[in-house]
Amino acid sequence: MEDRQIGIYLGAMAGGGLLGRLAPAAGPGLEHAVSPVLGALLFVTFLQVPAAELLRSLRDGRFLAAALVVNFVVVPLVVAVLFPFLPADQAVRLGVLLVLLCPCVDYVIVFSGLAGGSARRLLAATPLLLVAQMLLLPGFLYVFLGSGLADVVEPGPFFEAFLVLIVLPLALAWALQAWAARRPAGRKVSDAATTAMVPLMAATLFAVVASQVPKLGGSLGDVAAVVPFYVAFLLVMAFAGRAVARLFRLGTGAARAVVFTGATRNSLVVLPLALALPDAFAVAAVVVVTQTLVEVLGMVVYVRLVPRLLPAG
Repeated sequence: MEDRQIGIYLGAMAGGGLLGRLAPAAGPGLEHAVSPVLGALLFVTFLQVPAAELLRSLRDGRFLAAALVVNFVVVPLVVAVLFPFLPADQAVRLGVLLVLLCPCVDYVIVFSGLAGGSARRLLAATPLLLVAQMLLLPGFLYVFLGSGLADVVEPGPFFEAFLVLIVLPLALAWALQAWAARRPAGRKVSDAATTAMVPLMAATLFAVVASQVPKLGGSLGDVAAVVPFYVAFLLVMAFAGRAVARLFRLGTGAARAVVFTGATRNSLVVLPLALALPDAFAVAAVVVVTQTLVEVLGMVVYVRLVPRLLPAG
């Protein structure tokens, strides 16, 4: 399934969109299924983020500095340039900000490895990237949306989604990691859980798209309008990531990894936050999922492009 994951994800999204159009009455039921499926997916995702590597990642100073600069300095600047040209709909803008301002911590490791990037360095850096984005995201949103953010985000549901769908799966995943490090039974459970990654991802994409499409109404055009911005982001970050890697004088493997971490975004982790928004902002969740569609296709290109941008030696 991992070899065919791109086709599986695209098929799940297409199937969800078709069901949402043909049977909108199924939307509310599927919406109730989103949280448990997404929680299970995030648990499996976080299971691959090594808690034990957090302190070790701090020792790889140059790579870590490059990864932090590309994600939390360069990316916000690129988003700031694109932001004025986004559709005026506040929900669309919020969805774009949620997804573009947070770096990926899961399948970026796989795609980076396929392109000859240093998967080990990225794996070690993921805990710090995850913690940093959760701490910095509220500030970034305030900078872009200002005081209007308080009118959009209700603190109660937003905090509940963060606690139940991010903090709890993360704590359970790291507890299982600790068990797996000490007991063979824990390793078996951990290995079995990680095999569910692709099916859970497909189920999540299907349920989210099918449940949110009926809510779009006249906003479908705005969702389609963000696709060029996501494509532009991928194009710009390929060269911006290369520039940062050269600035820090990284080797080929580390440089390619920096390009990938700057380009891939954390749609799965921010999706619960988008789903916690009021119904009037339902389009934000679809905007987040749309980024996944563009990015998955973009990674097929990146796997071939990045080795040419950063040739060995």
